[in-house]
Amino acid sequence: MQEKIEKQLALFSKRMISLDELERIIQPFVQTYEEFAEMVLALEAKGTIEMVKAKGRTIRTPSLAFQYRIHKHLLMKNYHRELQRYQNQLHPAIQLDEYYGKEPSVWERDKPFILKIDAYLRTHNLPREVAAAPERSVELVGDEKWIDEGGGREVLKRIGLFELLRIVPVSDPLMFAINPTNIARTSQLHLIVENKTTYQALLPALCDTFFSTLIYGKGKSVISNIEQFSMQYPIQATHRFYYFGDIDREGVSIWYSLSKKIPVSPALPFYRACLRKEPTRGKEYQTERAEALLSFLSYFDLDEKWWLSELLASGLYYPQETLKTWELQHIWRETDWTS
Repeated sequence: MQEKIEKQLALFSKRMISLDELERIIQPFVQTYEEFAEMVLALEAKGTIEMVKAKGRTIRTPSLAFQYRIHKHLLMKNYHRELQRYQNQLHPAIQLDEYYGKEPSVWERDKPFILKIDAYLRTHNLPREVAAAPERSVELVGDEKWIDEGGGREVLKRIGLFELLRIVPVSDPLMFAINPTNIARTSQLHLIVENKTTYQALLPALCDTFFSTLIYGKGKSVISNIEQFSMQYPIQATHRFYYFGDIDREGVSIWYSLSKKIPVSPALPFYRACLRKEPTRGKEYQTERAEALLSFLSYFDLDEKWWLSELLASGLYYPQETLKTWELQHIWRETDWTS
């Protein structure tokens, strides 16, 4: 009983607790005031809670303090002992190390799911076949939305299981066109463009280039859809990706997020051609990601970095549509992309 009460105190949101708040925690475990007071005094004697002297004590017998200070560092020892006990009992693939640095409330929230995952692993062990997130979610906890919408992905990463469970994302198919003359190459180029207009403008020139595919990014969609590439295009080769999007905060952010998924370089000839045009005013509402802009600018020379920084800071931008169809196709055909 005391262990359960101490766990509740460890989860309590504040360092100070009033007698009324303490009563609400202990009340389910006792029947009388005497039993309640005995439990509070036992916690005092143990050092788990300490009287706040300035608040005084009640006149009832036994007398209790009106307010206590919770010594959470002592309660954390019990929490760590519990983690160690569970670590010794759970399937060896489940790792609890990350919980030692988190609040006990995180462990309490995750524990019911971890126990279900443990039961699954003891019956089926680690899966050999890949499965979509909803399918694996049902297998593990009986809720198809748990991994993608219920925080399950984070839980599985905390316990070191996400990669081991061979989960594939459910995302829209990646949209791209193929250049059949280049699919046999051992080293292949792929161009990703943010907008539909640019995709349609470049498509007729695809077979005149050294690129194997032209990929329609559909804005932010490409960040998740790119994970489908190897399954939709199972060609054994060295693949090199280029990206061309709007020169605005959103376009830079999309490229940066995509670069965290695959190695992808800004398609500099297209971007530099934009910089020779007149910029457009607008999109001041977009939020800047400082790390994204810094990474993007690292591909440009000093003068270009200065101009791009000034451009975006002053509320100007370049849409992809700045370049006309003939310009896009000429740049794509004539640039030496392999150097």
